[in-house]
Amino acid sequence: MSEPNDPEPVAPLRDASTVLLVRDGAAGPEVFLQRRVTGMDFAAGMTVFPGGGVDPSDADAEIAWAGPGPDWWAERFGTTGPRAQALICAAVRETFEECGVLLAGPTAETVVSDTTEYRDARHALESRETSLAAFLAETGLVLRADLLRPWANWVTPVIERRRYDTRFFVAVLPAGQRADGATSEAELVHWRTPADALARWRAGQDVLLPPTWSQLVAIERYPDTAAVLAAQPVIEPIEPLVVHPGGRTVLEFPDHERYFADVPDPMELRGSAR
Repeated sequence: MSEPNDPEPVAPLRDASTVLLVRDGAAGPEVFLQRRVTGMDFAAGMTVFPGGGVDPSDADAEIAWAGPGPDWWAERFGTTGPRAQALICAAVRETFEECGVLLAGPTAETVVSDTTEYRDARHALESRETSLAAFLAETGLVLRADLLRPWANWVTPVIERRRYDTRFFVAVLPAGQRADGATSEAELVHWRTPADALARWRAGQDVLLPPTWSQLVAIERYPDTAAVLAAQPVIEPIEPLVVHPGGRTVLEFPDHERYFADVPDPMELRGSAR
């Protein structure tokens, strides 16, 4: 019988945002994935969605904003308005930094169709030489919060040395834009259907942490991106529980039996939050 263990957390929680960037393909929705470089401190070598930790500058209140306001997002994610705003800004910033996709436009009804002219700003954001608020102000762009949808919330288990309270979002690739691998954090990027991504994981070609696996399983249920955007998933924090069945240390989370059935060594894939 599995016995839960509630050790003291080894690291404080940090807010993070992750974006499932989707597009329609011949076989259904495709998701943008990136394999993190092996030298990363967190989730090294894992195949993940674009995202990362919230930066202090993401809480800047002076920003042009279109779509549902921070209070709307706060209600969906069970948090405060200021924290929700920082999470949205982090989602937009990280997506631009990591794959060059910019969820912003000249007006509240338009979106940038070509981001190459903002290449220098992208590098400045990644190196923290500027903030998202400053970049948008300088370029006269409006953050398009309405292009995002709330999707899930995973919390890194207490046994990890880096812990994140990660909110997952969904966004459709804007027309005219392309996602790339021009980031120091990824060694390989690709668009794949969830079925293909999961098949590669089962074959040992890619490594998926439980949160990534869970979102791919969820997206696989939808026939196209319109259905994905129309979905209204119930969002409750999921924090994998550390248990010790038969003296082994494994994690329990929704559908963990299905996940671990295809993982040879559960301790190789302890449940991070991306």
